[in-house]
Amino acid sequence: MSTSEYTKVYYGNFIIVTRLKNALEHIGIVPIIKDEGESQRLAGYGSMNQGYQEVFVHNDELDKASAIVEQIKAEMEA
Repeated sequence: MSTSEYTKVYYGNFIIVTRLKNALEHIGIVPIIKDEGESQRLAGYGSMNQGYQEVFVHNDELDKASAIVEQIKAEMEA
């Protein structure tokens, strides 16, 4: 994944990532979900970050995606 085309907008547990993914898809953004822990598990290695995932969006959609991320973070703190 080229860092020039995609930007990480969130890192957290899979429950919040799933909620964020659904919210982004609702407004027409298709995020890329990266799960290093699962990749390591499938390769036969242990992982310290099991259950944590990264959410990436295309740079063209970064402003809209960032607004959704901030909204969901605010809801979690309320």
